[in-house]
Amino acid sequence: MLDATRIVLDKAKLDAEYLHADVGWQFWCAEGNPLPQRTIELMKKTDCAMFGAITSKPRTIADDELAPELKNKGLVYRSPIVRMRQLFDLYVCKRPCKAIPNNPLNYKEGIDFVIFRENTEDLYSGYEFNTIPEAMFRIKGMEKLPRDAAISIKVNTPKGCERIIKAAFEFAKKEKRKKVTCVHKANVVRASDGLFLETFERIAKEYPDIESGDANVDSLCQWLLKKPFNYDVLVAPNLYGDIISDLCAQMTGGLGFGSSGNIGEDYAVFEPTHGSAPKYTGMYKVNPIATILAAKMMLEWLGETELAIRLEKAITDVVHEGTVRTYDMGGDASSLDMATAIANKL
Repeated sequence: MLDATRIVLDKAKLDAEYLHADVGWQFWCAEGNPLPQRTIELMKKTDCAMFGAITSKPRTIADDELAPELKNKGLVYRSPIVRMRQLFDLYVCKRPCKAIPNNPLNYKEGIDFVIFRENTEDLYSGYEFNTIPEAMFRIKGMEKLPRDAAISIKVNTPKGCERIIKAAFEFAKKEKRKKVTCVHKANVVRASDGLFLETFERIAKEYPDIESGDANVDSLCQWLLKKPFNYDVLVAPNLYGDIISDLCAQMTGGLGFGSSGNIGEDYAVFEPTHGSAPKYTGMYKVNPIATILAAKMMLEWLGETELAIRLEKAITDVVHEGTVRTYDMGGDASSLDMATAIANKL
């Protein structure tokens, strides 16, 4: 998808130097590290990064997938994008979900959500144990659990809650959005989600001109489908934000239209929200619009506002005209055909 995106960026004449960096499953298999240190050092020398779709795996991994010298080392795979977010403190995961007119995959025309997902904490913090550490049995009630229970710790901090919620309200204020909704499950997850909701309610008072509300994540999934126009900007802890952004992406064209910006104070990484499709490797079959929309977000972040506006219009025009469509949209155009069509509109 990055090949297709370069067609568009080259046509836009973005004044940039592009540096290739190694990341992903093949480097885990060959080196035991899907995010090599050389890539981290290269990123530190750049203004921002575009992250392509890569394969990710669960914790149970066949040992025979690793290079011979890495077998039986007890290596644990960790998502490189999650590690990037934490290394560079990219605490905002911004995911726009906007229905482009005449997209045959739209759930309804006119949908326009923006999700602000906390990106460094919650169940993605990395505090996980395959068996319960002995010290934890000193905590009242833990003695009831079997010692071979697996535990993932959900962590929300006051700082983490405050900065993502403020980012959502500041965006709503700047873009003249009408409403911010807090997504949580505080009625059950009382401590961590309770902190998130309490922080939201406090910060919402600082923005009296913006309507605010909250919703349990489970009921929200129902109401997003039933009454999508009741929602505008949504802010959520990490896991809930991940889940609802995929739902909202499906409502606005599917993952072929889902873009994401991982944004910190002075660095950002932009990506499509979808994963890889190894069976289509080298076939240029998959819809590249998600990655091109991520590039549009990158342009905005770099201050290339005019280019970003032109690019969004080019994407909208190509989708609206319907002449060039990839297989997911009912057509037979390749990824490169779609990218070329968008580039020709710039």
